[in-house]
Amino acid sequence: MKIIITGTTGMVGEGVLMECLQNNDITEVLSVSRKTCHIQHPKLKELLVPDFTQLQNFEDEIKGYEACFYCAGISSVGMAEDKYRYITYDTTIAFARALLKANPEISFCFITGRGTDSTEKGKQMWARVKGKTENDLQQMPFKYQYNFRPGAMLPFPEQKKVNKLYIFIAKLIRFFSPASVLTLSELGRAMMAAVKSGYKKNILEVKDIKALV
Repeated sequence: MKIIITGTTGMVGEGVLMECLQNNDITEVLSVSRKTCHIQHPKLKELLVPDFTQLQNFEDEIKGYEACFYCAGISSVGMAEDKYRYITYDTTIAFARALLKANPEISFCFITGRGTDSTEKGKQMWARVKGKTENDLQQMPFKYQYNFRPGAMLPFPEQKKVNKLYIFIAKLIRFFSPASVLTLSELGRAMMAAVKSGYKKNILEVKDIKALV
């Protein structure tokens, strides 16, 4: 497969990228990001896009890909709802539409979060926005569209884009509840399995991700 990955300058995207680069089923990876991920590999190409809502201006560069692993995202802590919605919903939907125009048979995997609100009516702002993003992506005519809801995640040992406090907390959670914690290797393998062979659900919780692996 030839795939596109976003968010490779963050922990989740970097980990998924590393898993894809070492997988024999993946022949080419295009990292679409606002800045370089500083990773060199024969399979890896980079496309720097300052504004994801303007991806349609790079149609020739994004043609010929079979799947997109959308790992870009931002924390909602301290952020106004309208700004968080623009980054999380508006940007993602615009990016997805441009991909579909260039690749009508493409599959799309979206990293959301455990506790995302599919009703779009809950009290937590981030969960409502993520829920709406999931819901609207599911209505788009992708070959496959999956929304991954991981909880705590552990990176590859060699990853550089990690927060030491986050890793400490994730390891603590794993000690008490190992079934609720994923590695980024597991997440990447599950995304590849989903777009290669399909899965019975559009929304994948931690247990579904582990089942796919």
